[in-house]
Amino acid sequence: MSKFAPNKKKAVGRIMAIDYGTKRTGVAVTDPMQMIASPLETVPTHDLMNFLDDYMKHEQVDLLVVGEPRQMDATASETLPRIRFFAEAFKKRFKGIPVEWVDERFTTRMAMDAAVEGGMKKSDRRKKGSLDKISAAIILQAYLEGVNKPADQTLLRLNKNKNKNKR
Repeated sequence: MSKFAPNKKKAVGRIMAIDYGTKRTGVAVTDPMQMIASPLETVPTHDLMNFLDDYMKHEQVDLLVVGEPRQMDATASETLPRIRFFAEAFKKRFKGIPVEWVDERFTTRMAMDAAVEGGMKKSDRRKKGSLDKISAAIILQAYLEGVNKPADQTLLRLNKNKNKNKR
């Protein structure tokens, strides 16, 4: 066997994250090496399963990360039961793909800040759904970093950035 023979390791699939909303859902994915999170698409929530079916026909997905909406006091938000229902339906439809949860508090605010810092025009930021896929990428990046910081630490960081911008 040649030392230059192709590596026969199992192919690594992507990790996908969603920021589930009642009307729209942001979707983000990693690169095939599972190192970089990137926004993919904002999908009408009623079309989400069809979108996922189509995507998974073309790409291997190893894990789904779902943003878990919580109130400031860490209690469940009113949309959490709907998201849990989706997660159960996902597990039934895509057997073998595990689902992980990440606290999604402040992702919309962080997405807005990222859009501003990235130079996104104000008119583009106002378009419905523009921030949903960015929020999904932030959820995915938090998962990749293994960071699920308590709300008070995230608030401190956001307030520190806000105060820095006022100067």
